Amino acid sequence: MDMVIAGAHGKIAMLLHPLLLERGHRVRGLIRNPDHASDLEALGVKPVFCDLEAEDDLSTHVGKADVVVFAAGAGPGSGTERKWSMDRDGAIKLIQAAHANGIDRYVMISAMDLRTPRGSEVFQAYLQAKLEADEALERSGLAYTIVRPGRLTDDPGTGHVAMAPALPKGQIPRADVAAVLAEVLESPSTSGLQFDVTEGPEPIGSALVGLERFK
Repeated sequence: MDMVIAGAHGKIAMLLHPLLLERGHRVRGLIRNPDHASDLEALGVKPVFCDLEAEDDLSTHVGKADVVVFAAGAGPGSGTERKWSMDRDGAIKLIQAAHANGIDRYVMISAMDLRTPRGSEVFQAYLQAKLEADEALERSGLAYTIVRPGRLTDDPGTGHVAMAPALPKGQIPRADVAAVLAEVLESPSTSGLQFDVTEGPEPIGSALVGLERFK
């Protein structure tokens, strides 16, 4: 498949790319910083320069593809304004580009427990921005999958997770989130699903199969 990943130099995306390429997929990565191009090229990913916040129309950058993935985010240290312009508006612009280019499939990296206000003013803005992005995707008419990981760590992946429409607070290695995304992208039956994922006892493949009962 031809895949386009927004936020292609992020930590999860950089773990995801090799998994997709090993499976024979073609991957283009949207990046803002030209200095990141060589990192993508070294993996076999084609870099595409695109500022998700500055550009109003992403369709030319996205081009033709079988699926788009939103793996972008304003990141730690960013202020309230960027939570809206990246975490919400960037995701919505990618929805619009998918529609414009006839791309039906959209996979979103979201977060757990978005409806519970907590933390600082900036973190609350992040939660609300992610929630509004998810809701826009639900309404979009696209074949969406929304993956909501727990607190992210850089621990080695285990290939085992817990998955459900709602889970208790937990954590998960970024490597396992990447592995979940790789399986989701090859599983059209996950379209229409949104789910929490944390570290747990079940192999990723069987956990995804078990989720289908919640459709």
